Amino acid sequence: MRNDVYILGIDMIKFGRFPDKTVPELAAESILMALDDAQLNMGDVQAFYCGNIKEVNRMVGQKTLQLIGQTGIPIVNCTNACATGATAFREGWMSIKAGMYDVVLVSGVEKMGTGLLGGDDGAQGISLEGLLGSQTMPAIFSEAGMEHARNYGTTFEQFAKISVKNHHHSTMNPKSRYQIETPLNEVMESEMIAYPNTKLMCSANVDGSAAAVLVSEKKAKELGMARAIKVKASILTSDPYDDRNLVMPNINTLTVNAAKQA
Repeated sequence: MRNDVYILGIDMIKFGRFPDKTVPELAAESILMALDDAQLNMGDVQAFYCGNIKEVNRMVGQKTLQLIGQTGIPIVNCTNACATGATAFREGWMSIKAGMYDVVLVSGVEKMGTGLLGGDDGAQGISLEGLLGSQTMPAIFSEAGMEHARNYGTTFEQFAKISVKNHHHSTMNPKSRYQIETPLNEVMESEMIAYPNTKLMCSANVDGSAAAVLVSEKKAKELGMARAIKVKASILTSDPYDDRNLVMPNINTLTVNAAKQA
């Protein structure tokens, strides 16, 4: 696959809580803004890849285009845990790489629930992970954090500094849910959720959507390259089995593959 791919338009809504809006309505907002950013419309789009987890069986992509324009294009609904949005992006990127399309729309949209992410109502029966207390995401990252500390001597304060850095970044993004500085002592002294993760280290449950318009190099040249951003790499991997370390995920394969592709 040799065709270069470019981002021509991109946007997101301001993340927050939207009890009066549906998931397709949230997706439609960011899509229209991304299309406007690219100076295109739904009539120009040849395929749509829609990322969503919570309503994976409700055909979010189709319902979204019912709101903004049904043109008969193929729609692919993607779900892949925390990589859902990135997977939708990669599927769109690959379709242009393969020469199938010149203009592709990708989106990621979610309405989050309340409480700890990853918990369930027991409808699937009792799981071993649930009995071990590691079924929720804070608990899973707690295990990974403690394993990292055991292997590398990472301290509680070092973990907290990551949160300080991330919250600082939020102050530069007018569309983030919260735009606040969090001093180190506040992060370390906030409510403990699952050691070493305090409340201010955990992601807030919010609603949001983002979208991008991807185009081929041919289309980018036709429309103007001034604002087109080349996608150098888009990589998807899974953890290789390692019986020496079943807790902390191995991200090296992903990083190495992305660097090689770029």
